[in-house]
Amino acid sequence: MKKDVDDMAPMRDVQSEADTRKIPINQVGVKDLRYPITVLDRANKKQETVASLSMAVNLPHHFKGTHMSRFLEILNEHRGEITMRTLPEILHALRDRLDAEAARVEVRFPYFIERAAPATGAKGIVDYDGYFIGQCNGGGDDFVLGTQVPVTSLCPCSREISDYGAHNQRGFVTIEVRARRGKGNLPVLIWLEELIEVAEASASAPVYALLKRPDERHVTMQAFDNPVFVEDMVRNVAARLMDDERIVSFKVHAVNHESIHNHNAFAEIEWTRDE
Repeated sequence: MKKDVDDMAPMRDVQSEADTRKIPINQVGVKDLRYPITVLDRANKKQETVASLSMAVNLPHHFKGTHMSRFLEILNEHRGEITMRTLPEILHALRDRLDAEAARVEVRFPYFIERAAPATGAKGIVDYDGYFIGQCNGGGDDFVLGTQVPVTSLCPCSREISDYGAHNQRGFVTIEVRARRGKGNLPVLIWLEELIEVAEASASAPVYALLKRPDERHVTMQAFDNPVFVEDMVRNVAARLMDDERIVSFKVHAVNHESIHNHNAFAEIEWTRDE
């Protein structure tokens, strides 16, 4: 006969028992958790998407294990909008409920923007990779906004030395920024769309979902008129971000998936604003 839950003897809580090895763990938690979320969208206010989440806390040396189920409980309690405004609440809940000194949450998701082709205006949906990384400890909260943007790059050297044409390729520009703090000590708002626009303006040409022949002609000539090395791309991005007073630090990474070389080329810049 099945026993009622209330009649069952208390179950042993193994993970709460002491550990004698005296080795602390920097991060322990759950990762690769797929979860529906709502993020802020500049054009439509909100956008529904599916994220891959990693959630972790530190574990002092005297605890044998953490309570994995509590990560999911906290996430379910904060279901809905996950942004720079709500992430601190999740981080603080993780610290409190798991008796931890530090917590970290990483949220990665596809982000969709409707783009009109440059000549015909034909519309299509382009997907970008967006992500948030939030951390908190006794020293305060940290929030990073990031995106990876596909772009077209055309080699200036190839164009200069060739009788006609130049080699071009798909590239990817990854931008991570930290914003200055504003009201309520929250980071001031920076739209993902803004970072995407910076990346695309720093390359030879954007990438589109739908192009007709007049559009292909436009993009091909646009790239030919704006040749950039991978070094140019990261410097172009850096110059634009340095001019944005909302940004206190950033990292920009660009990679070209070379079309005529058996390797890829990359460049990276990290920068922090002087106080």
